Amino acid sequence: MTVAPGKRRRSSRYETTAAWLFVAPWVVKLVLLTVLPLIATVALGFMTMPVTGMPRWAGLANYEQMMADPAFRRSAQNSLTFALASVPLRLLIALGLALLLHRTRAFSGFYQTIFYLPFLMPAVAASIVFILLLTPGAGPVNVILQTFGLNPPDWLRDPRAALWTLVLISLWPLGVETLVFLSGLQNIPKDVQEAAELDSDRPWHRLVWITIPLITPMILFNLVIGIISSFQIFTQALVIGGPSGQPAESTLMYMVVIYRTAFRYFNLGYAAALSTVLFLGVLVVTLLIFSTARSWVHYEGGDQR
Repeated sequence: MTVAPGKRRRSSRYETTAAWLFVAPWVVKLVLLTVLPLIATVALGFMTMPVTGMPRWAGLANYEQMMADPAFRRSAQNSLTFALASVPLRLLIALGLALLLHRTRAFSGFYQTIFYLPFLMPAVAASIVFILLLTPGAGPVNVILQTFGLNPPDWLRDPRAALWTLVLISLWPLGVETLVFLSGLQNIPKDVQEAAELDSDRPWHRLVWITIPLITPMILFNLVIGIISSFQIFTQALVIGGPSGQPAESTLMYMVVIYRTAFRYFNLGYAAALSTVLFLGVLVVTLLIFSTARSWVHYEGGDQR
C-alpha cells in the first residue's frame, strides 16, 4: 500500500513535534539551570555587586584583584596539587578493585552493591567519621599504627600532612569508578580473552597489552570526570579545614575561596570572576585530554574518536 506524499509529510511533522515535546523538559532545564546561570556568572565577573542594590560595571577590576590575591594563588596551587595526586590514585585503585570483582564469580552482584553503597553516604558525615578516625591519640588509625611501633603524623593539624590527608580521604568512596571499569572488563569479548591467554601465559602482559587498551574509553571517562570533580572539591575541605583552610591554609581549596568570597565577604562580583576562571581552566584541561584521546583511546572495531 502506497502512502500519499501529503500523509507522509503530516506524519513526519507529527513525529517531529512529538520528539520536541519529549525533549522540551530537558531543553528548558538546560537553558534555565545551566546556560543562563553560566552567562550571568561570566557577566557578573565584570561587575561589583553589593548585597543590596544594583550591580555596577567594574571592567577587569575583579581579575586584577585576583592576580594580587594570595588566597587565589594558594588555593589554586592546593587544588592543582590535589588533582594531580588524587586523580591517578583513584584510577589505579578503582581499576584494581574492578579487576578483583571481575575475577569474582560468586556473589558478584552483592560485592558490587557493597562497593557502591559508600557513594550514597553524605560527604559531611563521611568527613566527620574520618576526623574521628584520625584524631591524634584517641583515633583508631593512630592507635593501630602505634601498636606496630609506628609514629603517625598529626594528620589534620600538621600543615605538611593535612593536604595529603585530604587526598587520602578523597579516595573513599570509589564505587562509581570501579563499576565503570567493571562494565568495560565485562564487555571484553571472550574470544579476545581466550586468544590472549593462548598467546601469553603472563597475566601482567595480558593486562598491559590487551585488557587496558580495550577499556581505554572507560579510562577516558573516569579521567575527565575525576579531573572535573577534583577541582570542585568543597565539602571535605570545608569540614576539615574550615573556610580559612586550616592548618596554615594547607587545605584551602579553590571552591572554598569562592564560597567564602560570596557568602562570607559578600563580594559576589569577585566570586563570579573566580568561578569563571575555574570554568575556563577545567574546560581547557578537558579539551587537552580529548585532543590527545585519538592517540591512546581505542574503540571496538579499531575506530578512534
